Amino acid sequence: MNILSILLFSFALLTDTHISTSNPRPMEDLQRSVADINQNPNIEFVVATGDLTENGDRASIEAVKAALDQLRVPYYAASGNHETTWSESGVMDFSRVFGDSRFAFFHNGMFFIGFNSGPVIRMADGHVAPQDIAWLRHNLDSVSAASATSDRGATPIFVFTHYPLRNGDVDNWYEVTDVLRQHNVQCVMGGHYHRNLLFDCDGIADVLNRSNLRDKDTINGYSIISITDSIRIYEKTIGQAQEHWLSLPFGKKTYGPSDESLRPDFSVNKEYKNVKRQWHKALKGGIYSTPVTDGNALYIGDDVGCMYALDLKTGKTLWTFDTGMRIVGSPAVSDGVVVFGSANYNIYGLDAKTGKELWHVTTNQAVMGAANIHEGVAYIGGGDGRMFAIDIHTGTIKWSFNELKNYVLTRPLVYRDKLYFGCWDTHLYALNLSDGSLAWKWNNGKGNPKLSPASVWPVVADGKIFITAPDRYFTCLDAETGTEVWRTNQYKVRETVGMSEDGKTVYSKCMWDTIVAMDATTHEPITRWATHADFGYEHNPAMPLEKDGTLWVSTKNGLLLGMDAATGKVLWRHKIGNSILNTPLPLSGKECIFTSSEGTITYIKVR
Repeated sequence: MNILSILLFSFALLTDTHISTSNPRPMEDLQRSVADINQNPNIEFVVATGDLTENGDRASIEAVKAALDQLRVPYYAASGNHETTWSESGVMDFSRVFGDSRFAFFHNGMFFIGFNSGPVIRMADGHVAPQDIAWLRHNLDSVSAASATSDRGATPIFVFTHYPLRNGDVDNWYEVTDVLRQHNVQCVMGGHYHRNLLFDCDGIADVLNRSNLRDKDTINGYSIISITDSIRIYEKTIGQAQEHWLSLPFGKKTYGPSDESLRPDFSVNKEYKNVKRQWHKALKGGIYSTPVTDGNALYIGDDVGCMYALDLKTGKTLWTFDTGMRIVGSPAVSDGVVVFGSANYNIYGLDAKTGKELWHVTTNQAVMGAANIHEGVAYIGGGDGRMFAIDIHTGTIKWSFNELKNYVLTRPLVYRDKLYFGCWDTHLYALNLSDGSLAWKWNNGKGNPKLSPASVWPVVADGKIFITAPDRYFTCLDAETGTEVWRTNQYKVRETVGMSEDGKTVYSKCMWDTIVAMDATTHEPITRWATHADFGYEHNPAMPLEKDGTLWVSTKNGLLLGMDAATGKVLWRHKIGNSILNTPLPLSGKECIFTSSEGTITYIKVR
C-alpha cells in the first residue's frame, strides 16, 4: 500500500508548559489544554516535547504527569533543558515519574520517536548524549530494515526533540542529522523558542511550536498536527478555531549530501601540529566530570552509571563498576580507595586495584557532588541537603551537615581546619572539619538559586577564598570569617576559577573570549593580565588549572587551550570535538587529560 493512501489522523503537541510549584498559571494553562484536547474526537494521541516543568523538581514533574493523565488518549513525553539543567535528582526523576525520558512507538503505519536534546546538570548548549544517539540509530535501523521487507514501502518517521537540531542550539546536531538522513524522516518537531518557526536543519525540516503558556495573552494554546497527503500544522488557541500556519510535503524522503560548510571547523589542529593525542577513548555514555589518577590508573564515571579504571598510559580498561544510574561528580582516590557518588542515591568506596566494592553509604537523594579526600576522610555533598564526611577505609560517616536547602555539585575545598563549598541554595559554606558544624555561610545578596556559587570549585591562597558564580562577579572572602575582602564585576566571569601553584595568581574564564588573571596576594582586585583568547561565547563551568607554568583551559565547544600562566600568552589550541570539555586533569606542563560530554577521554601531549 502506498503511504499516501494512509487515512488522515491528527495528534496534539504540547511543549514548554513550565509547571512550577510556586506559580499556578502554567498549571491552569495545561489543564485548559487537556480539557480542550479531550473534547476533540480527531486527536488520537499527544506528544509532549520538554520543558514541562520550570525547575525539574519531583513535585512539579508529578504535577505535570497528574495533569496529562487526565487525557483520554495516549500521550508520550520527552524531557527538555528545564528538566535536565537543574535537578536535585541528578535528572533522574523525569524518568522515574514518566517511565523514561524518551519514547518510540508506531501509529497508523508510521514511527514516532523522541529524546532529550538539552544539556545535562550544567549550563551548556543543547546536546544529544552518545547513548541516546546509539538508541536512535538502533531504532531507526530496525524500522528501516523491517520496511525493506514490507509492501508498504519505507515507514514514515517523525522525530521529536526540544531544541532544534541546528548549529547554535545543539552542539552535536550533525551527529544526529547524520543518523536521520539515512531514513525516511518526514520532519523534526519540538519547542524551546515558545513560538511557531520552521528551520532547515541540514536539509531536514525542523518545526518549532508555540508554548502552552498564555504568556502575555489572555488565553493559552497548543499545536495540532494532521497527517494526510501533507503534514498540516495548526495553532489551537483555547476556545477558538484552530489556525493553519504550515504545511510540509508528506512522502518518501531522500536526502542528498550534507552541507559540510555548516560543520565544526577542526583546521586549528593543523596549525598547532605540536599538540598530539597520546590516546583517545570513547565510553558508552556522556561524561560530565573530571578524572582522577593515582599515578597508574585513571578513574572516571559516565552518564550511564559506570565507574571506569583506565590505564593512564594506554587508556586500556582495567575494570568497571556499574551503579545503574548516572555519575555526575568527579571521584577522588587515596590510599587505594576510590570514592564517588551516583544518582542511585549511594556514595561508594571501591578498591582502586580491583573495582571491588568496599562499602557504600545510602542517602535520600541523588549524589552529584564531586569528592575530595583529606587525611583518610572523604568529603562529598548530595542532593538531599547534606554534606558528608566519611572514613574511606570503613565507610563510617564521621559527620554530616544537614542544613543545606538544595543540592551540591562542587568539589569541596579543605583548608586548614575548615571545609568550603557552594550549594544551589544561594550560599557558600564553611564548616569546621572536626565535627561539621557551621563556621559561616556567605550569600551574594541574590535570592535566585540559579545565581548560586554552586558549580565553581573554590580555591584558596594566603587565608583568602576565591569564587565566581552566575552573578558574574569575582569574589574574594576571608577564609576564617567569610567577610568580603573584595568583589568585582569588571570581567564577566562565570563559575570558573583556578589558583596558580605558587598561590599568587587566581584565574577565571570569562563569558566573552577572555581569560583573566587576578593578583591573589592583595586586598583589592588587581589584574595581572587579561587575554582575549578567541574562543567565543562561553558558559561552561570548567576550571582553568595550572601545572608547571602552563594554564590548561577547556571550553563548551570542544576547544582546549594552553597558555603561559605568567603572561597569559596563548601557546597553542587544539579542538577535540564540538561539545563540553570538562575541568582538565593536568599531569604536567606538557601533558593533560580531557573528558567531554561526547563521552570521550583524550590524553594530550605537547611536544
